[in-house]
Amino acid sequence: MKSFDVAVIGGGVLGCFAARNLMRYRLSVVLIETREDVCMEITRANSAIIYAGYDHHPGSLKASLTVRANSSFDDLSRELDVPFSRCGSLMTAYGEQGLSVLRKKLEQGQKNGIPNLRLISGDEAREIEPMLSSSVRYALYAPSTGTVNPWKLGIAAFENARANGCEILLNSPVVSLEKEGGQYRIETADKEIFSKAIINCAGRSAVNIQDMLFPPSVRIRLDGADFYVFDSRSSHPGLILFEETENGKGITAVPCTEGNLLLDSPPRPYAAEYATTSEGLSVIRKEASKLMPSLDFHNVIRSFGGIRVNPETSDGKDIRDFCIQRPEKTFWSLIGVKTPGLTCANELGTLLASDCASVLEAQQNPNFLPERKAIHCSADSPIICQCENIRKAEVQAAILRGAVTFDGIKHRTGCGMGTCQGSRCRYEIEHLLKEKERSHEGTI
Repeated sequence: MKSFDVAVIGGGVLGCFAARNLMRYRLSVVLIETREDVCMEITRANSAIIYAGYDHHPGSLKASLTVRANSSFDDLSRELDVPFSRCGSLMTAYGEQGLSVLRKKLEQGQKNGIPNLRLISGDEAREIEPMLSSSVRYALYAPSTGTVNPWKLGIAAFENARANGCEILLNSPVVSLEKEGGQYRIETADKEIFSKAIINCAGRSAVNIQDMLFPPSVRIRLDGADFYVFDSRSSHPGLILFEETENGKGITAVPCTEGNLLLDSPPRPYAAEYATTSEGLSVIRKEASKLMPSLDFHNVIRSFGGIRVNPETSDGKDIRDFCIQRPEKTFWSLIGVKTPGLTCANELGTLLASDCASVLEAQQNPNFLPERKAIHCSADSPIICQCENIRKAEVQAAILRGAVTFDGIKHRTGCGMGTCQGSRCRYEIEHLLKEKERSHEGTI
């Protein structure tokens, strides 16, 4: 049995940033994750956008945190050595109905203090992005919008938290919570932990975690999403494109930091676990062809499904702001944090860590080091992933940093993300993983 000042439950991007920011204080912290690695659930299927902040009502927590997070993202990405592209975005509209939506977002954005936001004509939009269809009549241009790799960002925060002293429990689903002697007793599948405070970042399981002690007033509705990934060598837009249609939000096109194009469908009813639907993929193809007629779908190398969580009140009304439940002063729950959760992960972590440190009367940690270095290696190492030019030493470094599966290697290095989607490099990578597993077994 071990005791900690704070237990963070959930190792997605929110939990990793909560843990990282808690280490800025003189606190003992443990990060508890159900899976064998961090960022393996909702974080892994993400549109990768760092939003400007015009979508949110002025004065809301979402608005203030998004604008603050966006403005500081260059510094954050440098600290954590994560690629970030401030490529800008265009929200497009085909007619007057869409124009009214753009005007509302422009007004909100101006009130929120977003720099250089402007409404432009379709012709001006095509000067900025020539792939746009001639049917686009209006666009809202936000040059501050950007894109980041969600996996690499979350893993970087995790590694920085661990380097600063955060303890990690993987493969540790929480099975019960109890209040005992002024502390929380946390029982996982094989361990018992005591903690003075809990930060619940368990994603779609956050309601279930809180329900073990405090019945939440918020529930979660799941939506599904479908994605297409295009080869990095294909022609694609240089900006993020949001489509506003007569039926509301359309597709989103994201030029990723690795050079691929990601197409994201509008929300759809949740189906199977991380599975695509033919209907969702059909919508993407139809709307993408309308928005960018020259886009060649022969360059698609992958499709995948995602999950979006939507917080609702007990009577089924949508909660449009970030929902932070606090049933008692030492228990925080992030329930149903959706877009722009990736954008605001560090700001939310900062907010929670500050509140927690105040309650526990913790002082600043003068030894906290915010910098983390990504995996880099010598050109002498042989290439293991031909598509992405990833070297064997990079894979070995990822294993040393905690990757135990092919997906873990992929999330840290980019192996398997190219044209062949791992068909050539997977066998050798899995062999390296088995070698590491055997050498570890030999030391026990």
